[in-house]
Amino acid sequence: MTLATLHDLHRPLGSTGLMVSPLGLGTVKLGRDQGVKYPNGFSIPDDAAARALLHQARDLGINLLDTAPAYGISEERLGPLLRGQRQDWVIVSKVGEEFVNGASLFDFSPAHTRLSVERSLKRLETEHIELVLVHSDGNDLAILHDSGIYAALAELKREGKIGAFGLSGKTVAGGLLALEQGDCAMVTYNLNEQTEKPVLDYAAEHGKAILIKKALASGHACLAAGVDPVRASFELLFSHPGVNSAIVGTINPVHLAHNVATAAKVIRGLR
Repeated sequence: MTLATLHDLHRPLGSTGLMVSPLGLGTVKLGRDQGVKYPNGFSIPDDAAARALLHQARDLGINLLDTAPAYGISEERLGPLLRGQRQDWVIVSKVGEEFVNGASLFDFSPAHTRLSVERSLKRLETEHIELVLVHSDGNDLAILHDSGIYAALAELKREGKIGAFGLSGKTVAGGLLALEQGDCAMVTYNLNEQTEKPVLDYAAEHGKAILIKKALASGHACLAAGVDPVRASFELLFSHPGVNSAIVGTINPVHLAHNVATAAKVIRGLR
């Protein structure tokens, strides 16, 4: 085991009982290249490249994969790609958002929530998804108060189809309510955007799970010349005790290796 891997740095995901790597691999780029907010264009990798990326991530100590129905064909591709190694991965998927004909559609009803989870199970070729998050459209409080989606997820959890649930939200109030009533919040937190920090603080105080999205500001972080934006980003994230794991959606093997090596160095330096 080298210092450039995360194998010995796995940590609890809040109180879910899951152990996860401090970096997770986001898979939107495995399934969708429309309507994504990255500074540079990209091509969706073929099966051989996707399989190699997953193999590399696993060898580097990553065990957390983030996907969603809204990520185009990401789930459908991951099912076959993970055959024979499903036990090595903690999968996070979503409900609430669909991506159809280049546009996002939202449905937070209990009926659609169940349909969505059962469809994700089939696509991912699994009987259980470790964590399912509500893919918010920004109306976090209305979704949690009025749609019945959390009750539907709680029922799916009781049935054993999912292990934990929460919200991938866009507001502080939504994140706080998501943690009060559920297991996890996925929040935006990076060098450019830190307004959701109170959600991290609450999670640290109450033993709840936090996943970070847009950890590298979707590639947009701008710093002084000579400053490594990846290192500066991870120093910010992992210095907060509420952060369990940061999702980074790269399909570049060099970037993946650099991200892991940098995260390992930062985390060990904070110990």
